[in-house]
Amino acid sequence: MREYLLTLFLAAALCYVVTPLVRTWAVRFGAVAEIRTRDVHTTPTPRWGGLAMWISMSITFAIVHNLELVGKSFGRETQGIFLAGTFLVALGMLDDRFELDALTKLAGQALAAGILLLFGIQILWLPINGVITLPPSIGQLVTVLIVLVTINAVNFIDGLDGLAAGIVAISGIAFFAFAYLLAVVYGFSRAGAPSLITAVLVGVCIGFLAHNAHPAAIFMGDSGSMFLGLMLAASAITLTGQVDPNAISAEKLGPATLPLLLPFAVLAIPLADLILAILRRLKAGKSPFASDKEHLHHRIMRAGNTQQRTAFIMYLWTATIAFPVTVLAFAPIWVAALVALALFIFTTIFSLGKSKMYPQGKPDMGNPDPGEPETESVNS
Repeated sequence: MREYLLTLFLAAALCYVVTPLVRTWAVRFGAVAEIRTRDVHTTPTPRWGGLAMWISMSITFAIVHNLELVGKSFGRETQGIFLAGTFLVALGMLDDRFELDALTKLAGQALAAGILLLFGIQILWLPINGVITLPPSIGQLVTVLIVLVTINAVNFIDGLDGLAAGIVAISGIAFFAFAYLLAVVYGFSRAGAPSLITAVLVGVCIGFLAHNAHPAAIFMGDSGSMFLGLMLAASAITLTGQVDPNAISAEKLGPATLPLLLPFAVLAIPLADLILAILRRLKAGKSPFASDKEHLHHRIMRAGNTQQRTAFIMYLWTATIAFPVTVLAFAPIWVAALVALALFIFTTIFSLGKSKMYPQGKPDMGNPDPGEPETESVNS
């Protein structure tokens, strides 16, 4: 555990230090979210936050590679995740600068998923009538779908200062706790790619949040949102690969299959926003990638909340769903139920409270809509 905590704090410190430098580069090369008539942010803000995250991850990998336990996590899977992440950061940087079309980005995301497949990172089984081993072609298709859904869920939630980075950090904490406890309780390898990737993921999000919290000095951009989504999806998929489906007994089916369900639990809020946005736009006869201001965070802000309070409310709802699911894997159901009830009560009370700054319901909306193709993940 100490080595993983060291990895997390190292990634956070590096991202905190590197981000201002990347911000300068973004300004110099024109990767800046300008003010347009349909935007709601009031100051041109640099993008390329994903580059800061990638640099921090790369340096962290180079340093912790020599640690006794964490060093064992570096293998073919970690290499594949690193390469896929590198590709998506590069693609996102181009989009942050030149505003690529949605289909090009979707094709790039699918190609990144293909890189994972080349390195053996794929879903091998599903909990259907017990456990069923998937044919390679079906497993590959399911893997690509999980990667695409996770990336775009993070992409769609990236609409307020600090929102996406905070939600992914909370998701990463829940996932790291599950991966580590799975090793301790059920004897899986502690030195695996899921623990390493999620530790770094949480670290870069925390380090980036220092510059991305409202008012944001830099946006993560598509380079950041696609990168974070890929890291989270890849962690989940590699964790399922550590579980031998033939060794899963009835009493262990729940904990063993949770790696497939946890990503959807920790990203329940972004996924709900993604699904609602697609249905809303299709119903209106628009493209799923068209812009609107009906995302969950927009509605919370219209209820009279500042950006900071809105982001914190969504953090709380993410934790309310994610943490009880993790607890459920290793504790009796009544313990998980108590945790869920306590979090639900606190989150509900906080969510229904009024912002002291805007008690009359005046929203403080300071960033562009994440549903717009050219700014779909320009801010967090």
